[in-house]
Amino acid sequence: MTTSILFRNASLVDGTLAERREGHHVLVVDGVIREVSDRPIAAASAEAYDLRGRTLMPGLIDCHVHVLAAEVNLSRIVSDSLATLRALPIMRAMLDRGFTTVRDAGGADYGLALAVEQGLAVGPRLFVSGKALSQTGGHGDQRGRFDNSIVPARGHAGGVSRIADGVEAVRQAARDELRAGAHQIKVMVSGGVASPTDPIANTQYSREELSAVVAEAEAAQTYVMAHAYTAKAMRRAVECGIRTIEHGNLVDDDTAACMARAGAYAVPTLVTYDALAEEGAALGLPPDSVSKIVAVRESGLRSLEIFQRAGVKMAYGTDLLGEMQRHQSTEFTIRARALPPFEVIRSATIVAAEVLRQEGRLGVVAPGAIADLLVVDGDPLTDLGTLLDQGAHLRAIMQVGRFYKNRLAS
Repeated sequence: MTTSILFRNASLVDGTLAERREGHHVLVVDGVIREVSDRPIAAASAEAYDLRGRTLMPGLIDCHVHVLAAEVNLSRIVSDSLATLRALPIMRAMLDRGFTTVRDAGGADYGLALAVEQGLAVGPRLFVSGKALSQTGGHGDQRGRFDNSIVPARGHAGGVSRIADGVEAVRQAARDELRAGAHQIKVMVSGGVASPTDPIANTQYSREELSAVVAEAEAAQTYVMAHAYTAKAMRRAVECGIRTIEHGNLVDDDTAACMARAGAYAVPTLVTYDALAEEGAALGLPPDSVSKIVAVRESGLRSLEIFQRAGVKMAYGTDLLGEMQRHQSTEFTIRARALPPFEVIRSATIVAAEVLRQEGRLGVVAPGAIADLLVVDGDPLTDLGTLLDQGAHLRAIMQVGRFYKNRLAS
């Protein structure tokens, strides 16, 4: 049975133009946008909604989340089943905020993505990385100095990463994650905040190891994303063929230019440093990790300016953990301190869709796109606050042509 929904008198915002397109009409048929017009659309059988000038925009995309990270302290081990059940309210809350698609940067598996697709779990569409790859003592190794336990081959249950050392081992690990359904591969190439023994400035994995992972991803028709803070780590990653740089706080002009030439994307995650600085210790972040926050937090806004100046495309990311995931939408207003609202919206729509290799399918209001749509009270191009407050300003949330939330009068 064909299902048709018609939105009338909408103001369109989707990152393609720096102003709203007023007085448009959008027809959705069987989960896909069939027609977009500045003239009335004849669709007698469609369920029609007059938006009265409200904003109609694509569902938001967050390119760096950890839906299994229900706690700030990632070293705490739980079962896979408990981690999955804890993820369900986290995912639902993301959808409440208007994020209809997310890229999980370590932890979530293909089964969870299928659960959403099949309607068994409520949440955003998931592009999963499986377990992120880390060297021993790297950002994904959660053991302390005096913990000599053996980490299981695929990482701890409920965890976000696994350890692999050496070219053949990382090649096998990448193949294993791809076998298990990973949409892309995640590697750790610098130190990080949440790991106990690696300073931020550490450079992790050799060029040979990184090149092996990239080769496996490309053979499987996908790509590699890299956790990286320092310019040195970022440049090595990009030179080895890595496509997206996560965080990138300590970038410099030369490295940004290198990324632009290679067509690599940046996925800044500034909100997580504010949240960690303010709440991390109280929520269980170990003292060694708390002390690392200052170095990357202070350079966050400057990194946006460097990327922008070099012409590096930036996608939206948050990287929040535990209870701090409620701050997901605050990334919009943090970025607006350095970038125009239009660029910030592009990061969560059209640019994020490019990162996912879903151009024309996600992140736009255009014929042929999947009907992930938001109806917003107000104009996000002039007030990004309309995307905050846990989705309070979203009159409707549609995912694949079905309303998850609908407070419109038909």
